[in-house]
Amino acid sequence: MNILSIQSHVAYGHVGNASATFPMQRLGVDVWPIHTVQFSNHTGYGSWKGRVFDGGMIDEVMEGIAERGVLASCDGVISGYMGSADIGHAILSAVERVKAANPKALYCCDPVIGDVGRGVFVRPGIPEFMREQAVPAADIVTPNQFELELLTDIEVKTVADAHRAAEALRDAGPKVVMVTSLVTEETPADSIDMMAADAKGSWRVRTPKLDVNINGAGDAIAALFFTHYLRDQSAASALSKAASSIYGLLKRTKEAGSREILTVAAQDEFVTPSRVFAPEAI
Repeated sequence: MNILSIQSHVAYGHVGNASATFPMQRLGVDVWPIHTVQFSNHTGYGSWKGRVFDGGMIDEVMEGIAERGVLASCDGVISGYMGSADIGHAILSAVERVKAANPKALYCCDPVIGDVGRGVFVRPGIPEFMREQAVPAADIVTPNQFELELLTDIEVKTVADAHRAAEALRDAGPKVVMVTSLVTEETPADSIDMMAADAKGSWRVRTPKLDVNINGAGDAIAALFFTHYLRDQSAASALSKAASSIYGLLKRTKEAGSREILTVAAQDEFVTPSRVFAPEAI
């Protein structure tokens, strides 16, 4: 399986492609990473070095890949944080090129916009670009609860609200929606939920809540879910596998007291999670 991953990248630590690429490789996927930025470390440290690339660079790298005659063997494209609409347009152009070569290829968009407590943290224009162009072009979207509410204008307080919002998002174009960091009135204080919805229904996976604030977890979750969905063609199965792996990864990270997610040290969690959480139909 081959997946084109267009995301940010850091030399030290694990966010963007530095968080998404290795888990997919560990699952046996040949990943073709294109970096939208090259930073020394993630911005959560408060300072960093490096630069942001432009849409032209993404187009140029895509042209080089196309010249190798391999786009027909690409099974999917995944994208994450978009620093500008220019980069967003280049990503959607890349998706079009892949789908033209392989109509069965899927596009997974992690619509990074913001989060609960932080609000919107992307540049002006990006939320509108996500809502009007990126999400409608996607086959799979993986928003967190904040992004789900922002993209659908539906306040999510209950599981029924979450289901309604996910269906509204599916009506916009994507056939599969996976929601991370979901907390509703039904979620126990010591737990956190993830939800997935497709044409067959909606499912929830509930895991213990870990008191950990780690950058890059969302990038890994999206990559894991996408990989498992491409293989299983089941939102329920992909949700269970992705949630189980990310729980094990974060648990190991918390136990180690690490500032960075233990993507390499806890890599067995991607293949054989130490604890498996079954999906529950909702």
